Amino acid sequence: MLKNIQEWTLLLVIFGVVSLLGNWVGYDVLPMTAIPGMIILVLICLVGLIIQKIIPVNIPSVAYVAIVGILVSMPWMPGSTQIIEWTNSVNLLALATPILAYAGIAIGRSWTDFVKLGWRSIVVAMCVMLGTFLGSALIAEVILRMQGII
Repeated sequence: MLKNIQEWTLLLVIFGVVSLLGNWVGYDVLPMTAIPGMIILVLICLVGLIIQKIIPVNIPSVAYVAIVGILVSMPWMPGSTQIIEWTNSVNLLALATPILAYAGIAIGRSWTDFVKLGWRSIVVAMCVMLGTFLGSALIAEVILRMQGII
């Protein structure tokens, strides 16, 4: 368990540093401003991962991370206003970029497994991505027109 915690911590710190750089370059938030929020987010993730290993119920760790994040940001939780203030300085897209890059690398490493799925899976994946993009664009168009923005 200790080895897992060390690996998770190292990985989360790497994601945190890359996210801080992305936050700085993409959103003009200085790293010193966003460091407290990033530390809070890394700790929330670490606690969620640890809880997932401790509790014998087969629930994904993402659920535990979300539950811990919700609990620490609830108004009745001591220090929640400070936690919310710190984490507001970290932009969501700055967090998503390194995580998606890591996912792409992980898929790239198992390219042989991906090839075994066959050409039909590539067609299905492309249709899903195209449908998601077009659906999102359509929803955005309708909402923005309803609000009179466009």
